[in-house]
Amino acid sequence: MADPRGFLKVRDRELPPNRPVEVRLRDWKDVHAHLEQGQPFLKEQAGRCMDCGIPFCHNGCPLGNLIPEWNDLVWRGQWGDAIDRLHATNNFPEFTGRICPAPCESSCVLGINQPPVTIKNVEVSIIDEAFDRGLVTPQVPQRLTGHTVAVVGSGPAGLAAAQQLTRAGHTVAVYERDDAIGGLLRYGVPDFKLEKVHIDRRLEQMSAEGTRFRAGVEVGRDVTWAQLQARYDAIVIATGATVPRELQVPGKELAGVHPAMEYLHQANAVAAGKTVENQISAEGRHVVIIGGGDTGSDCLGTALRQGAASVTTLAIGKKPPVDRPANQPWPTDPITFEVSSSHEEGGERAYLASTVEFVGGDRVQSLRLATTEYLPDGRRVPTPGTEREIPADLVLVAMGFTGPETTPLTDQLGIELTGRGLVARDDDFATTVPGVFVAGDAGRGQSLVVWAIAEGRAAAAAVDTYLSGATELPSPVTASTVALRP
Repeated sequence: MADPRGFLKVRDRELPPNRPVEVRLRDWKDVHAHLEQGQPFLKEQAGRCMDCGIPFCHNGCPLGNLIPEWNDLVWRGQWGDAIDRLHATNNFPEFTGRICPAPCESSCVLGINQPPVTIKNVEVSIIDEAFDRGLVTPQVPQRLTGHTVAVVGSGPAGLAAAQQLTRAGHTVAVYERDDAIGGLLRYGVPDFKLEKVHIDRRLEQMSAEGTRFRAGVEVGRDVTWAQLQARYDAIVIATGATVPRELQVPGKELAGVHPAMEYLHQANAVAAGKTVENQISAEGRHVVIIGGGDTGSDCLGTALRQGAASVTTLAIGKKPPVDRPANQPWPTDPITFEVSSSHEEGGERAYLASTVEFVGGDRVQSLRLATTEYLPDGRRVPTPGTEREIPADLVLVAMGFTGPETTPLTDQLGIELTGRGLVARDDDFATTVPGVFVAGDAGRGQSLVVWAIAEGRAAAAAVDTYLSGATELPSPVTASTVALRP
């Protein structure tokens, strides 16, 4: 245990400050001002961990992170041991420590009657300090098995599977259709939340371990799935759930109405110094974002940095409560009102706002809205007589994703799908085609980064068993595992 009386002596939850809004809106750098190692602030916060008899934070995190152990090691200043314990369950804490919503904190035992431990901040401090001290080194396999594996998709699920399989001695190639490795980490998450240096230095480690990367290759077009199947002993599908959910209202075909990820992809490419012809830009425009989740928040921060005239975020539902509601008791991950760093920077938020129509000529000019009504059967519909219009010459639809792009898979491999349009799989992540496995959002549906990494690790263990007859790789979840949320 770190400090036996830590949670009694330090009752306040304290996080590092963000950079001033007026400063960070001028660049794309991380909004957080992370603490330097050695400051008492971090040690005190790690010392609040209770080392409780049943650490529910383990269950709250799909990866099963050994949170009390590395809190204790940070409190003692044992950074080498801390990163070893963190890496034992999590391949990429530099990603989860920045973009994960931290369900582990919702299930922290201290959170029953005090603010929970700052688990996420301790986690990112460990990995940043480890990189600074040169403690993150390649783990080259002692021997090669002679087996080959293709991982299709380079998001967190694909990268986790690739790293685990490489370390098991298999020869692994990661295919990515974009021009750079990283999936949505690279082109979906803005730099102010995840600077790309964190991806690049992890890729350097993976390359040194032996993982091979094939960027700019679209499987299904540049190389067929059948050709991949003939070339490799096993395939892991980790293409994510990239088909955006559309809003089926009149005017959705107007110019100026775009899926959120199309907008973010272009903005991230430009931030990386690349040229994007006819870039979708918010500069000088009245921007409306439909959807109040993380993607909508990312659009908000991006639009503000591009110089939008105004930004309004619409949510069809009610404003969530600030405190944990009674029907979502500890240790579940509750739905509460959140203020992200982007919300701190500006913009308006509207709730119970149902979009009725996109209004305009060739280009959208405004949105017709109505107040949302909840029907007894749970449906949410516009209330007649409550219509109003708000200006909008750029609309970003951030309503989530319906599933993966499956046409090449079904046509070229004969992969079977579930009723939801996801890649069908058994508890061992195996699809209906022998030797082909699926991990992450392509088989699970849209989910969190921690679930993607957990499934990538588990799928790697299943592939290793398939190729070698047994495995020593950890398998934190099964394909049927569900998140702890009401």
